[in-house]
Amino acid sequence: MKTELLIGGKWLPASDGARIPVLDPATGQEIASVASGTVEDGLSAVDAAASALPSWAATAPRARADLLMAVFNLMQERADWLARLIVLENGKALPDALGEVKYAAEFFRWYAEEAVRVAGTVQTAPGGQNQIMVLRQPIGVSVLVTPWNFPAAMATRKIGPALAAGCSVILKPASETPLTALAIGALLEEAGAPPGLVNIVPSRRSGPVVSAMLADPRVRKLSFTGSTEVGRRLLAVAAESVLSCSMELGGNAPFLVFDDADLDAAIEGAMIAKMRNGGQACTAANRFYVQEGIAPAFATRLASAMGGLTMGPGASEGVQLGPLVNAEAVDKVDSLVSETVSLGARALVGGSRPDGPGFYYPATVLADVPSSAPVLAEEIFGPVAPIVTFAGEEEAVRLANATEHGLVSYVYTDDLARGLRVSEALESGMVGLNRGLVSEPAAPFGGVKQSGIGREGGHEGLLEYTESKYIAVNW
Repeated sequence: MKTELLIGGKWLPASDGARIPVLDPATGQEIASVASGTVEDGLSAVDAAASALPSWAATAPRARADLLMAVFNLMQERADWLARLIVLENGKALPDALGEVKYAAEFFRWYAEEAVRVAGTVQTAPGGQNQIMVLRQPIGVSVLVTPWNFPAAMATRKIGPALAAGCSVILKPASETPLTALAIGALLEEAGAPPGLVNIVPSRRSGPVVSAMLADPRVRKLSFTGSTEVGRRLLAVAAESVLSCSMELGGNAPFLVFDDADLDAAIEGAMIAKMRNGGQACTAANRFYVQEGIAPAFATRLASAMGGLTMGPGASEGVQLGPLVNAEAVDKVDSLVSETVSLGARALVGGSRPDGPGFYYPATVLADVPSSAPVLAEEIFGPVAPIVTFAGEEEAVRLANATEHGLVSYVYTDDLARGLRVSEALESGMVGLNRGLVSEPAAPFGGVKQSGIGREGGHEGLLEYTESKYIAVNW
């Protein structure tokens, strides 16, 4: 298991010797420590990435694709090991971790296929005076900042398209889950990535390290996944250097259930949308809006399904709900639930933190939640489902759109016309129509409003790492 910085093809300690303790969320105990990069280390990584860029940008697309496919194969072979590493530092249940590894690996396969499809265009100018030739070229050295909740998938979703487009990268993973990122760096190295192409710099000093890298004129791209609050600050820093930015920020996903919905399908979809990674996902259903006629039955059945989950250490057999990532996460969730109950909501299941070691919070369903409750305005990032009733379609859309966020929405109805009409009216970058899962490497992932800028995944995700060059030419 690698625990040092990966810079220029070498595994190095931090320049000042500092290290980050990595905790097991199931016990709260330290399981490892990794090097904590300094500003100097971050700039050394920029040096390495800048040196590797020209030759990689000139590398044939097929050769880029071959590297990505080799890493995909290695991830497939080591899936169980990678999943157990994720469980160890992230806490999620092993089935969730195995699902993440499969999803993460698919980004390398998808972008191995897309690497040979960075197509330009040629057309005649409307006035006929010249040809308009447009080339797609690598944008350059890219800084990638990833969160702790999907430590493998958030890294591969950025590294894959960047390498496919011909860019070199510096990855700054979350301090809570650096081991998975370093493991992926080792797999890239094993697959034959040239020194300096992929650099990995964990750091507890994220702000100064990332800011220093963004201020370096050789860096031309920032891709960030994390909270809207941090995203705003990074955008301000990036503006100083006029950097291209892809920002996948916070979510506050509404889950709409109409009276005519298939209740079995809606409960199944709710469990996926709410409980993936224990609710610690930007795509997690955060607010359940259920039409009055079906609300009592939906609430009862959701409470039964969520209450039936086995909670415990993620690696233990049969566990479906692991711990939250740290003590602060438990405090936040517990505070939101307590506040909502004090406003008149009822906890149909769960509702209080357990005793004992580890960072656990039980699956919780809250009924009779006032539409003005703060829990509906804040990203919960935990296994809590607040339910609000609505009378009609217009009210449902109004409630769903009453947020600064707009990442994903979920709609359940057996009326296809209504489903498409509501999907179009919802202010979000993605909609799951009678589906509780929207994430797919071949689809453009991203939000509107303060949930982000740009898209990851799909062909659009590849284009985020390119610049268009227009050549006016006669022949």
